[in-house]
Amino acid sequence: MTAVVTDLITYPVKGCAGVALTESGLTPAGLTHDRAFMVVDDSGVYRTQRKDTRLAVIRPEVSWDGGRLTLRAPDVEPLEIEVDTESPRCDVDLFGAPFRAVDQGADAARWLSDVLGTDCRLVRVPPEHDRVTDGLHPGTSGFADSGALHLLSRSSYDDLNARIEAAGRAPVTLSRLRPNVVVDGWDAPHTEDAVRNVGIGNTELGFAKLAVRCAVTLVDQDSGERAGPEPLRTLATYRRQPGGGVSLGAKFSVLRTGKLTLGDELDVTVWESAAE
Repeated sequence: MTAVVTDLITYPVKGCAGVALTESGLTPAGLTHDRAFMVVDDSGVYRTQRKDTRLAVIRPEVSWDGGRLTLRAPDVEPLEIEVDTESPRCDVDLFGAPFRAVDQGADAARWLSDVLGTDCRLVRVPPEHDRVTDGLHPGTSGFADSGALHLLSRSSYDDLNARIEAAGRAPVTLSRLRPNVVVDGWDAPHTEDAVRNVGIGNTELGFAKLAVRCAVTLVDQDSGERAGPEPLRTLATYRRQPGGGVSLGAKFSVLRTGKLTLGDELDVTVWESAAE
């Protein structure tokens, strides 16, 4: 039952492409720079792949010190900007919840508006960002949908694709599921659902809740085009949740910060109790 970390992926700009890592710092808000930036409309309302699917083709890169952000997309000149954490704060909306952010300027706004074909701004979480996320172990995050870290086991992913293929449809890529941490070594699918406290490297995570999946999983992450109905069609046959939606993987809060590295073993110290 020993599981190890096989993939680490951070998403510096919410909704944009992930960045594969060999190691990463783990902050209270998750992997370093994860969802630190967000694309919004002129009113400050968040944009995601649910509607703006071409976010998937934008590939961000943050410098080691967090001071520079580079944005790349097909057939467009890259844009490099100096990250602003000092300018006056602006109001933004994430799923109806109000937050404060720092606008990253006119150059980023123009570049994103051209790539997405609609008016956009780019904002960053301010240093004083104090969002509290819910779940069994409450925590914090940047502009992620909810918890700081999305953990998915390879056995859960393989089981999903086996079901999709058994129905005569093409499997989905791992990128469609947008995990932060992928682990291998648990034979039974959905073992992550039963983890309550786990050490990885010198860090500790606490289970928050199951990861309810949305229409972003229907988007081809290479083309930026909707490619549904998988995986939601198949997940609906065996992973429906009592509160609505379908789940795959789990969200975790950071109980102890530190460093994660590919190959780190997981040490589960608390499993789900029978009472739960």
